[in-house]
Amino acid sequence: MRLFAPSTLKTHLFAPLYISFAVLVLLILGQQGLNLLIAFHTQQAADLVTHTLVVEREGERLLNAVIDEERNFLETRSNAQFAFYSSLSRLYTLVQDNPTQLQQLDKIKNVHARWQSQLGERDLFRLSSRFTLQEKILFDSLRTQIRVLLEREEILLEERKHNLQQLYHVNTAVNIFSTIVILVGVCLNLRLLFRRVEVRLHKLMEVGEAWRTGQMEVRLGYSSADEIGRLARVLDAMAGEARYRQESIEVHNQQLENLISALSHDLCTPLLATRNTLEGMLKGAFGPVSGTLREVFQEYREANEDLLKLVEALLNVSRYEAGYRTHLNYEPLNWEKIFVKTIAKIKATSKREFTVSYKISQLLPTVYGDEIEIQRVLQNLLDNAVRVSEPNKEIFLKVTPVGEAQVQLSVRDRGSGIAPQEKEQLFHRFVQGRGRRGKCGLGLYLCRQIIEAHGGSIGVESSLGEGSIFWFILPVTTDKARSEHEKM
Repeated sequence: MRLFAPSTLKTHLFAPLYISFAVLVLLILGQQGLNLLIAFHTQQAADLVTHTLVVEREGERLLNAVIDEERNFLETRSNAQFAFYSSLSRLYTLVQDNPTQLQQLDKIKNVHARWQSQLGERDLFRLSSRFTLQEKILFDSLRTQIRVLLEREEILLEERKHNLQQLYHVNTAVNIFSTIVILVGVCLNLRLLFRRVEVRLHKLMEVGEAWRTGQMEVRLGYSSADEIGRLARVLDAMAGEARYRQESIEVHNQQLENLISALSHDLCTPLLATRNTLEGMLKGAFGPVSGTLREVFQEYREANEDLLKLVEALLNVSRYEAGYRTHLNYEPLNWEKIFVKTIAKIKATSKREFTVSYKISQLLPTVYGDEIEIQRVLQNLLDNAVRVSEPNKEIFLKVTPVGEAQVQLSVRDRGSGIAPQEKEQLFHRFVQGRGRRGKCGLGLYLCRQIIEAHGGSIGVESSLGEGSIFWFILPVTTDKARSEHEKM
């Protein structure tokens, strides 16, 4: 009975389903019980019909025995009398539960006895072989009483057949009604299951998808006291905590980025001044510089350049993390021009000897992008390849189409390669691969920011001892890029 309590219905998700299922089970059991009861009464009715048919058949035998006595009352009367009394005895046994028919049998027996008495007097006085009027009357009365017996059995047979037919109809109606009720119950259970479970699970999945995309402000908003309602409250609380932490992290990151940006701007001015001063000193603007001092000033100048590059990288990273992608200058990319400029700049700044060759596939589709930023990415990748490759080892650049909607640029070096466990984190902040030490670890992260701002992807293929292939893929002409270029 606890299952039917209102508090149970509210706090248990499947309580109504269990109740409806129990009702269905009771309906099925009730149907089976009715079927058994109807089958029992049907069997009884069928037995009564059979019994009536047997009585009718025995009554017809009794009538035939009387007719045989009437036809052959002089020759074989004893045989006919034996058949008559045998049938009469069986009839007494068959209708022993029917007082009316027992009385009718008594009448038949009395009339038959009187008729036999008359026939016995005929034998005594040797009368003619014809029936007298009184004998004829008694014979007709006997036959009439037997027919009355048969007619009553016929009436009884019709009644019992009607009862049997009614039982068949009742059985059919019960089966149809119970089947309809069970089907309706199943449909109601399915609807209840859909509304109480499936709809809510769909809502959970929708909200979960929103949370997965970062929309932590979305809430389930269930106020029910059942299991899903309690789960919804727990998930809403977790989402609230996650959103609070996310906002805290975003505020902290924003503060950190603002600090880095401010420091970078504040550092740029003195570093540029120091660079100009050191260059002037090395050129003798402040008087002759001895060999020892020149080496010291040269080391200071290189250290100053490294700091300027670090500050520049921090500024660029801050720009992209702050949404600089909306300020990209889209124009058709000239790969020949980009390659020539990048190679010339690397050769001008690098102290290592290297050989670069490149290949630009024919019939490349037009790609729109910010040429300066794409050149920055290529310069970073080529600079890394030069630093890890042995002197005079060839570095190969290639641009090829990828399907009909993308273009891939790859930089192949002859370095020592990258371990598999390092490749996953290589394009994150402040991460450097083995053999690529010496910088701040922001170059590849900045490359990823630039390529993703263009709607592309970047990656690396490498095996230890066999070198590496750094690549990035850019999409072919987009409507946004075309419109930006037309505005320019």
